Amino acid sequence: MTGDVALLLRRAGFGPTAAELAAATKIGYAATLMTVTAPAGPDIGATSAPLPQLGPDAYAANPNPSTEQRAAADKAREEQAEQLTRWWLDRMTVADHQALEKLIFFWHGHWATSIRKVKSPQLMLAQHRTLRSAPNFADMARRMVVDPALVHWLDGQFNTRKAPNENLARELCELFMLGHGHYTETDVKEAGRALTGWRLDLKAERVVLDPSARDTGSKTVLGAQAEFTARSLVDLLLRQPACAEFIAGRLWFRYASSTEPIPPATRDRMVAAFPAPMAMLRALFADDAFQATAGTLVKQPIEWMVGAMRQLGVRPANIPRDTLTQLCDGLGGLGQRPFAPPSVGGWPAGAAWLTSAAARLKLSLAGKLASQLEPGRLTPENVAAILCVDRWTNRTYAVLRKVDNPRMLLTLGLVSPEYTVT
Repeated sequence: MTGDVALLLRRAGFGPTAAELAAATKIGYAATLMTVTAPAGPDIGATSAPLPQLGPDAYAANPNPSTEQRAAADKAREEQAEQLTRWWLDRMTVADHQALEKLIFFWHGHWATSIRKVKSPQLMLAQHRTLRSAPNFADMARRMVVDPALVHWLDGQFNTRKAPNENLARELCELFMLGHGHYTETDVKEAGRALTGWRLDLKAERVVLDPSARDTGSKTVLGAQAEFTARSLVDLLLRQPACAEFIAGRLWFRYASSTEPIPPATRDRMVAAFPAPMAMLRALFADDAFQATAGTLVKQPIEWMVGAMRQLGVRPANIPRDTLTQLCDGLGGLGQRPFAPPSVGGWPAGAAWLTSAAARLKLSLAGKLASQLEPGRLTPENVAAILCVDRWTNRTYAVLRKVDNPRMLLTLGLVSPEYTVT
């Protein structure tokens, strides 16, 4: 098996360091593919960034606070949300098993849930644990349909036998499991009935079933008739051929091309590995169609920033708090702050990230990252090696070769087209 090792490492993870790229080049594409998608042993790097202990939600013990108590609770939530964001950026940066960490990031965008509505950092962390611990997509879907953050995000707690709410059922079909065109409005209504009765228990960080609000009648979904529950509804969707094809397409969209459709042969190879997402990615990365997408995928802001920190050797946990807050706020300005996707549809892709306003902000953020270093003398060739850029175009090189300041060289390298597009 042959292929571009640098492309594999850029797409599978957040961006290789120069040492990682050199090691992968030495062992070749096939061995690197297995190392990346089936890493051996514990993730030593990630052990230095363990899951945070947030304690109970500020509203859990007192759901009806006074005005002063509410202000204190809101402040506590805000601080915990910042802690959660800083932790995940740190984890993404220091993790050795980059493909696993990148996959968690993918799932966060797939089951897009925002803390801006959920409010509770504890519920968002509980969802993150689910995404991290689920062994495959089938298990993940069964757990996510009753995930308290997702249920709250999509108003599932208001879905009762007497007052149906179809939000969760609709997105389960359209955005999470089947894709548009593989269900009818009747299917959505009937699926909504199967998801009635769930109530949020903030103190326990879970949802509980209220029998008095549950619709126990027979439902007909996708031609199947039964007294569907949340679990049996998900199992029905998992059995649909469209489900595996949809997940394959979503992986292709984020890891290969956001503009070209997935080739049928590539999709079939990935579908054969469903519901194991890492095996599906292995099939994708081993496919010639993946290699053909080189130089076409625009890095998302989080991918860009985490990759930059990895390659510069800058760890979020070691950055002064004020500077890190500015970097996190900068991600928000770019439109991609962790735990806060803009909608249930997740974040955009491709040219959506290439606006003039984003370019100006990225230049400022790149400068803040470079300011954390004390680099010696650098050349454009040195910067390409540090950032794992294959080569500069003549236009970029003409700009870089005129710069004497090493921090400015790194800054310009980080915002170059060659670094932004993989």
